[in-house]
Amino acid sequence: MVNERYPADMTIDKSDFDKEDCQRILDDSAGDEYTSIYDAFSKATRKSLDGDNPKQTKIYWLLSDACSMMLSPDNKNDPFKPFSVFHDRRSAIADDFSEEDIYFFSKIISEVTNIRLKARLADLAWVKASKRDLNNALTAIDSYRQIPLDTETWVRDGRECWYRAVSLAAMLRGGAGNRIQEMERDIQQAFDSSKEFDGYLALWLADLMANFGLGKINASDIAGKLESLAQIFESDGDLHRARDYFDNSSKWHVSAGDKFKSVEMTVCHAESFVKEAIALTATEQPSNMIAASFYEKAIQILRMIPKADRSALKIDERIAELHKLLNEAGQLSLNEMGLITSEEMDITQMVEAAKSAVSEKTPIDALKAFVNLSQSIRISEMQDSAIKQLKQHPLSSLFGGTYMSRDGRVIAKTNGINFDDTLDGNHPNVQATVMQNHGIHLTLIVQGKVLPVLEILHLEHRIREVDFLSIVKQSPIVPPGREILFAKGLYSGYDGDYVTALHLLIPQIEHLVRYHLKNAGAKTSTLDSCGIENENGLSTLVGLPEMKTVFGEDITFEIKALFCDPLGANLRNELAHGLVDHNACNSLHGVYAWWFTSKLVFNTFWNAGRQGSEEGGSWAPEDTN
Repeated sequence: MVNERYPADMTIDKSDFDKEDCQRILDDSAGDEYTSIYDAFSKATRKSLDGDNPKQTKIYWLLSDACSMMLSPDNKNDPFKPFSVFHDRRSAIADDFSEEDIYFFSKIISEVTNIRLKARLADLAWVKASKRDLNNALTAIDSYRQIPLDTETWVRDGRECWYRAVSLAAMLRGGAGNRIQEMERDIQQAFDSSKEFDGYLALWLADLMANFGLGKINASDIAGKLESLAQIFESDGDLHRARDYFDNSSKWHVSAGDKFKSVEMTVCHAESFVKEAIALTATEQPSNMIAASFYEKAIQILRMIPKADRSALKIDERIAELHKLLNEAGQLSLNEMGLITSEEMDITQMVEAAKSAVSEKTPIDALKAFVNLSQSIRISEMQDSAIKQLKQHPLSSLFGGTYMSRDGRVIAKTNGINFDDTLDGNHPNVQATVMQNHGIHLTLIVQGKVLPVLEILHLEHRIREVDFLSIVKQSPIVPPGREILFAKGLYSGYDGDYVTALHLLIPQIEHLVRYHLKNAGAKTSTLDSCGIENENGLSTLVGLPEMKTVFGEDITFEIKALFCDPLGANLRNELAHGLVDHNACNSLHGVYAWWFTSKLVFNTFWNAGRQGSEEGGSWAPEDTN
């Protein structure tokens, strides 16, 4: 909880508010976004603590807390989230404000001229007042929509403000008057005026319209402009933006009722991956490994086109060609693989080294360091270590073992080792020891690296769900259509909500495995005696021979250990049967499963988009290009 920083019985009213003093503080702020307003009032609070006007100090504190919260426009009834959350404390949330505080806000709204502060106070008054005043909601909408629709403002806090404005107006329906139509007009005008040098602005505005059903009457023109911008980006070699625009254009052509143009844009989207793959293999230091991932992504996109629409553009023939290129790149990529090792260290050194690895980096470089805090598991090394361990302690291996779940069920048993047994990776006792050692490994990683580093990330960066969505959309491993679910799951874990994270991500991990196995030609379903075909679960899928071919034996082992092996965390099966409680989600296994998934998604994104760039370039939220 936040600390109490002023007497609870101290009363303030409108007469205690000095609007000129408030404006002076705002004029001295470093910027006009909410973080700058929060900083300005925080500084004013600290300066006034030793003064003789405690009511003024309380007002500064309230305004600072009000502007510290992050706006989450997707949540209609609880749109304000804390800026930072730690295991024993957090920053302010809307519920921290008393009725008297909210009443005070409602009384000073008319005195405030800063549009962001006015919007925040009016929105809080609308959300938290015991008796809602429609005028507060309308004031919030009118203030939010005064925020400029340009690229720089959008990536700071413009997106959240405009989404909140449209969401509020949509919720109020007739009570909002003509505000929806007026905002639709403003957004459309900003979209029409946008140019290629505005980067993603046109796409962001198109998404805003699409999310709220706006712009339908101009759907064909919107699709055409997105296509034109995509072609400009492609000609400039900016393939990341080009494919995002092609993809968005395809969706708007559907809205316009032009199915053929939609398919054509989907093909352009796929071919942008092919062009990047060809470019990667034509350099002095070719990367066939990354090229293979691009070919795979192109195939995934083309397969989304319904079979009935493929013949005109010879899609099936193109998929066959890309499969050949994928196989060639895959064979050539074997020579590019290497092994990275690090020295052992105690947990104190580990914590400090992990923090140092992410501190004072750009958000994207910090995330890259975070997901690679530990080198990937090498199952062959773990098996060799387990065999050595069993041989060094033969007495402990003579007797069998019984393994029980958290609720006391016997979930697995192992027999004792006979002296004439041949110990290899397939021996049950070796497998059991490997699983035990993996549990020790993940405990060390989570406690010594993941959790300490998350605090650093929260302190130094403001990374939002939409930023995770930008990463997920460019990650070749994420199946099409599952980007939002992955993004929400990854962001929930980053925000400390592992209950939501695991319930979203674990089913998607199973779908991810099944999707890529199907693409590799694996049979992922079973036909019963009645002729009914059922999809196999993850426990069956990880045992298919194609599993190691597609994912490699190391990732295969981690997926099995975390999600579907009784001797491991077994999270998929436990969750599917309703056996995962709140504590299990927040356990070290749960945190590690989220971090492992983040590693899979982020590294494939990074490899796809950052090949050849050691520094990774500058990155702003929503624009990971």
